[in-house]
Amino acid sequence: MSQRTSVTLLLILTAALALILLLLPRLPQPEAYHLFADRRGLLGIPNFGDVASNLPFAVIGIWGLIFLQRPCSNQVTGRFLEPGERWPYLFVFVGLLLTAFGSSYYHLSPNNSRLVWDRLPMTVAFMSMVAAIIAERISLRVGLWLLPILILVGMGSVMQWYASEMRGSGDLRLYAAVQVYSALVLLLALLLPQRYTPGSDLAIVVALYALAKVLETFDKPIFSAGRIVSGHTLKHLAAAAAGYCILRMLLKRRPVSLLPSTISIASRENPS
Repeated sequence: MSQRTSVTLLLILTAALALILLLLPRLPQPEAYHLFADRRGLLGIPNFGDVASNLPFAVIGIWGLIFLQRPCSNQVTGRFLEPGERWPYLFVFVGLLLTAFGSSYYHLSPNNSRLVWDRLPMTVAFMSMVAAIIAERISLRVGLWLLPILILVGMGSVMQWYASEMRGSGDLRLYAAVQVYSALVLLLALLLPQRYTPGSDLAIVVALYALAKVLETFDKPIFSAGRIVSGHTLKHLAAAAAGYCILRMLLKRRPVSLLPSTISIASRENPS
C-alpha cells in the first residue's frame, strides 16, 4: 500500500468519525457512574480493589520509560530505525504512569472533579499511540508534528466534558470519540505497510481494551457473582495488559526490511 493510499484511508477515517460525532445527540454521563460495585476498604484504603488495581499501570509505565532509555537504535538489534520514533512511545508510557496516580486519586473518593485527573493521562496515552502509528507507518515527520496536536485534542476532550458537566449538560461525545478513534487507527495500522514485526500485537491491544470496556459495563454483575472482584477492578487489569502488549511489541520487534539471514550474518560480524 502506497503512502498516498495510507494517508487517504486515515483522512477518510478521521472525517467519518468527525461526521458521526456531529450527528450524534449529546451523550450524558450516567448519574450513577461514580457508584462502583466494590467499595470495600483494606489497610485503611477506601475502595481498595479499584485503587490497588492501578499498580500495573505504574509498573508498565516505568518499565517502558526505562526501556526507551536504552541505546538500542541500530539496524540489526534495535527497535527504532530512527531516533525520532521513540518520542510518541515516551508519551504513551508517561500517560500510563500518570494514569496509575490519576486513577488511584479518583477512586479514593470518586467524583467528577477527581475524574478529570483519571481521564487526562489516559487520553495522553491514547493519542500518543495514534501519533506512533502515523510516525511508523505513514510519515515520521507528520507523526511527530501531529503528536502535540493529538495530545492537546485528547486532553481537550476531557476538559470539554468537565466544562459541560459544570454547566449541567454533560456531554461525553468528544471524549468517547477520542477512544474510538484511537482503537480504529490501531486496527487500520494492520492494513498499512509496517516497518517492524510483529505488527499483529496491535489487534491484541485493541481486543484487550474492548474487553476492559465490557468489564467496566458489567462492574456490578461481576462483583455480585461471587463478591470476590468487581468488573471495574478487572477493567484496570485488562487495560494495563493492553499497555503491556505495547511494551512487549517494542521489546520483540525487528525491522521487516532485514531478512533473518542478514540479521544472523550481521550479528556474527558485530557480536557486541
